[in-house]
Amino acid sequence: MSMTDFTIHHLAGQLDRGELSAVELAEECLRRVADRDGEIGAFLAVDADHVRTAAAESDARRAAGKARSPYDGIPIGIKDCIATAGERCSCAPRLLETVVSPYDSTAVARLRAAGFIPFGRLNMDEFAMGSSCENSAFRKTANPHDLSRVPGGSSGGSAAAVAAGLVPAALGSDTGGSIRQPAAFCGITGLKPTYGRVSRYGLVAFASSLDQIGPMTQDTQDAAILLDVLAGRDPLDSTSLPAASGGFADAVSRAGKDLKGVRIGLPREYFGAEGLSPAVAKVVHDAVERVRALGAETVEVSLPHTRYAVAVYYIIATAEASANLARFDGIRYGARVEAPDLVETYFKTRGAGFGDEVKRRILLGTYVLSSGYYDAYYLRAQKVRTLIRRDFEEAAKLCDVMLTPVTPTVAFKFQEKSDPLQMYLSDIFTIALNLSGNCGISIPAGTDPETGMPIGVQFLAPALEEARLLRTARIFEANR
Repeated sequence: MSMTDFTIHHLAGQLDRGELSAVELAEECLRRVADRDGEIGAFLAVDADHVRTAAAESDARRAAGKARSPYDGIPIGIKDCIATAGERCSCAPRLLETVVSPYDSTAVARLRAAGFIPFGRLNMDEFAMGSSCENSAFRKTANPHDLSRVPGGSSGGSAAAVAAGLVPAALGSDTGGSIRQPAAFCGITGLKPTYGRVSRYGLVAFASSLDQIGPMTQDTQDAAILLDVLAGRDPLDSTSLPAASGGFADAVSRAGKDLKGVRIGLPREYFGAEGLSPAVAKVVHDAVERVRALGAETVEVSLPHTRYAVAVYYIIATAEASANLARFDGIRYGARVEAPDLVETYFKTRGAGFGDEVKRRILLGTYVLSSGYYDAYYLRAQKVRTLIRRDFEEAAKLCDVMLTPVTPTVAFKFQEKSDPLQMYLSDIFTIALNLSGNCGISIPAGTDPETGMPIGVQFLAPALEEARLLRTARIFEANR
């Protein structure tokens, strides 16, 4: 089974024609994990017995003519902050190492309803706080293209598993670029849907107004297939949108061969930005020339408040994190460090259970929400967030989608960014989209000739315009 064949849409065809069984596919994935994940470290756990049982049940359904969908029996990796019934949901800190989820997240429940098989728990930066997958309490995940380099974060395990061909696709979550940045670093496709397009029920919250679950896949067709399954209103999530969903895979299949009539915006703030490496700049420039050759009209647009995005993000996200993580105290569930009194138990439990980056963000978030600083920081950040959202709305009047870099550099080496501020700046091209709530996708666009590492480009579209976004990405992908 070659890497080029290891896509959802190809595997679905093989399953339908009887060329492959779900059990054979499950065994292939288990073999790949056994053979290679020791050096990559993408998975925290895989319940092989459960996978084999689910695959056998899928084959039985298909034999009886009762397949749940064309994708019945295809394994999907799950990021460790997305709840799967009967499996550990630790979010990669020691504090929740023993927590087993009693229920399925809506995303996993919808995958199961379509016959997909949840396959293992994928490593991540602790509580989704990080850009390198170095912050996991359990292990570091390596980039399959160069084991000395990071896969990106926080969905580093998901990106590495897909890039290495361990599973056909995976779920990630994107709070400030945590799907798109590792997708770019690992040379795969990563889709961040519109905020509210996919239910967050069962996603352990980092920053509730920013978090979004999305697919990480080999190509845009697979991303569209998974979005068809995942999207839609959920009564269990009050922030999920009532907008009609579906038809994304059909939109991709009808994408056409050129971009004639499509206006692609080039935000001036993203081009020539400080820190943009020459290799990434060249790939993005080549991507611009490619869309022009495909018939697109390129127009310069402006997102003037982008300069404040990093500061705004690290105020709002940390404030929400400090509130969301207050529940993890070792009293109701999770690991507990015993102490003589309750207050000291709290201190010792959270001190031992959280890693340095999580502590840093909790402290920062608590500070900006504290008396005397709320108006100066948090309230002002929310006002600037509104301006960022308006920038995207104004740009959308001039173009259909935007094209930008995803990351300033290729995947960096482990421990290369020991300064937290330098690490935060690696998200400079992704976080504004989360603040706006719009949708975006990272797709492979080239490689760095010096290191051989993948480089991605990012397409951005207005809220609820995933069909337009995916069509554009598919045409670009088909002509790279």
